[in-house]
Amino acid sequence: MDGAAMGPSEASVMMYTLKDSYSLWNLLNDSPIWQDRIFHVLAALYGIVAVVAMVQLIRIQQRVPEYGWTTQKVFHFLNFLVNGARCIIFVFRRDIQQLTPEISQHMLLDLPSLAFFTTYALLVLFWAEIYYQARTISTDGLRPAFFIINGIVYAIQIALWLIIWWKPIHVLVIVSKVFFAGVSLFAALGFLLYGGRLFLMLQRFPVESKGRRKKLQEVGYVATICFACFLARCIMMCFNAFNEAANLDVLEHPVLNFIYYLLVEILPSALVLFILRKLPPKRGIIQYQAIR
Repeated sequence: MDGAAMGPSEASVMMYTLKDSYSLWNLLNDSPIWQDRIFHVLAALYGIVAVVAMVQLIRIQQRVPEYGWTTQKVFHFLNFLVNGARCIIFVFRRDIQQLTPEISQHMLLDLPSLAFFTTYALLVLFWAEIYYQARTISTDGLRPAFFIINGIVYAIQIALWLIIWWKPIHVLVIVSKVFFAGVSLFAALGFLLYGGRLFLMLQRFPVESKGRRKKLQEVGYVATICFACFLARCIMMCFNAFNEAANLDVLEHPVLNFIYYLLVEILPSALVLFILRKLPPKRGIIQYQAIR
């Protein structure tokens, strides 16, 4: 007998283990008590991240009060808004599930996702400005392009919501989810393009210093985290659109919600805020040196 073959007893143990795991999954998903517990844990985690972002914003304002809304301050403020909104939504998740028409549920659940896209697209804009400035290329068109792209994304999504509100066809809900999957893929490619460009440029920089190494690590870590999170969001939204078992918009899938939001929003936000925790210097700061 092949030594790698599985004996009857081992096969039985594995079958019972899989059966127990499936039973536990169903128990958690079908229990209103566990549904509330899991959604409240998500709310607490989002609340913690929101508080951290606001505390960091206050610390930055105290350090450089003479400067207005720098890229760094806007980034932390948007993080506070997104995570604070998610916290409130998960606290009242059961009430939201009862709203009519159904499109209002999708709007409340998806609007923070759009704001999350804007928040982290701001990092892509920041890196693109640094990259073009270093190569003495004009950056005049970058900020208008940032606002135009965000405006188009919001306009298309709002138009889809209004059409679904007017005529609730299931295929339009699928189109809405696929559209957001495409937006997430676009964001992932943005981090890959400009994070990769900036990383390679810093790597070729001739001066060896502790500051250069830290900036290189920072860009590398943040680009990798954000690329992975938006790519995972894109893949999961595709499953969400075409597979009822992967539906994130129902109370009966709290475990899936926990895994999804933990991996694509909570952990990435917490890690990026930790990596970008350094405060700007009190003197000699310029706007494009804001995020460190």
